[in-house]
Amino acid sequence: MSDAGVLHIKGRVLVGPEDVRDELWVVDGRVTFERPAAGDVRTVSGWVLPGLVDAHCHVGLDAHGAVDEATSEKQALTDRDAGTLLIRDAGSAADTRWIDDREDLPRIIRAGRHIARTRRYIRNYAHEIEPGDLPAYVRAEARRGDGWVKLVGDWIDRERGDLAACWPGDALAEAIAAAHQEGARVTAHCFAAESLPDLLAAGIDCVEHATGLTEELIPQFAERGVAIVPTLVNIATFPKLAAGGEDKFPAWSAHMRRLHERRYDTVGAAHDAGIPVYVGTDAGGSLAHGLVAQEVAELVKAGLTPAEALSAASWGARAWLGRDGLTEGASADLVVYAEDPRADVRVLADPRLVVLRGRPVG
Repeated sequence: MSDAGVLHIKGRVLVGPEDVRDELWVVDGRVTFERPAAGDVRTVSGWVLPGLVDAHCHVGLDAHGAVDEATSEKQALTDRDAGTLLIRDAGSAADTRWIDDREDLPRIIRAGRHIARTRRYIRNYAHEIEPGDLPAYVRAEARRGDGWVKLVGDWIDRERGDLAACWPGDALAEAIAAAHQEGARVTAHCFAAESLPDLLAAGIDCVEHATGLTEELIPQFAERGVAIVPTLVNIATFPKLAAGGEDKFPAWSAHMRRLHERRYDTVGAAHDAGIPVYVGTDAGGSLAHGLVAQEVAELVKAGLTPAEALSAASWGARAWLGRDGLTEGASADLVVYAEDPRADVRVLADPRLVVLRGRPVG
């Protein structure tokens, strides 16, 4: 451990889907597979994964907008204690840079603040703008974030009474090109199918939720390597949302129910076609933090094998985000379980030990 001797972990170290080691050591906060010189050693047994990834999470938000630092800290600690040690924060109105100075809190990759069409998203969440301003705002958030920008691709249009795309194709093309010039990738909140063709044509890198994927669109996503983060624990709330909007927006309510009913088929078909799928919980708005194990289990219900679902929250997700896993010399961010998560992903809900930056936490 970084400040108190050496941590020795014996058992099954799941470095990758096909790379399993018998043991590792944590020395000065770093992973090593070479036995260190004798000293103060603490030994723990179990199955080891790299620190889990929540690729759609909102630290610093609740249902009403930005929250204070104490609430943000509690959110981050809840994720950490569930084994989530790397977060892609998919949009936050709060400034959470102070978290980077805390060695006991998860690492965060930020997408800046949501960018939405005027009056077409949750109040107090986003920059609410018109299409002519989109490229400038995207460029600014690309510079503010950590290599990602978050757009709201569709939302309810109250005049239409249903989900509708938020942006014209030419504005999207210019904005996404601006983000790429700044070295940032772009992701978009999308429930319905309508917004997806223009986003694809504009060069989108990832789509959140992606409940609107169709048989026609799935091959295009696969060909272009556009990833999806399904957030199935969030999609589970669609029936309740639909019931709440039934009287005022019946078409929207029926649409949301249809998207919910085919959610597993949609994700399964996307995965079978080769679309990269990653774990995200959408924690922070109306959902609780610490749901990463539930989302992994949801992906298994959608047809991913346990190993594929684990990769979507660990090896594969870390590679996609450009962060180390359990490699020689990497920061020791890992989780130890009493049983093999490859046999039953529900094991993820009960970590035996969480190690962050080489230190046991929680």
